[in-house]
Amino acid sequence: MMGINTRLPQLAETLRRYRFAYLVTMRDGARTHVVPVHATLANNRLLVRGLGRKTQANIATHPAVTLVWPPMDPSDYSVIVDGVGSIRDEELAVAPTRAVLHRPAPSQTTASGEGCQSDCVELPITAETADPPASV
Repeated sequence: MMGINTRLPQLAETLRRYRFAYLVTMRDGARTHVVPVHATLANNRLLVRGLGRKTQANIATHPAVTLVWPPMDPSDYSVIVDGVGSIRDEELAVAPTRAVLHRPAPSQTTASGEGCQSDCVELPITAETADPPASV
């Protein structure tokens, strides 16, 4: 698996190939809530407008969110971005903390016992709100 050194402008370029995303939020009781959204990247944040009251309430209580852009072709990658969301003026701003390209591994591949058992490409990003690595 080859890593790609990427920053948020490169993430923006990648996202141009995708039509929409699914926003995954957490409800009380550890249940997920999934809605389709259109997200844009501005000022190092993914921005989403037009959220419903349930989604906004979920983010107010549980700010960790995930955005998933499905591929247009089944053989292409999905883009998965984890982040911390906040609502201001009915707009969601997500500070990305992790991004990955992901697709199922070809059936002829054997499991190595390490890392992702699918075809995954980690997209290193710089996120202003991400906690610095703990010192060991």
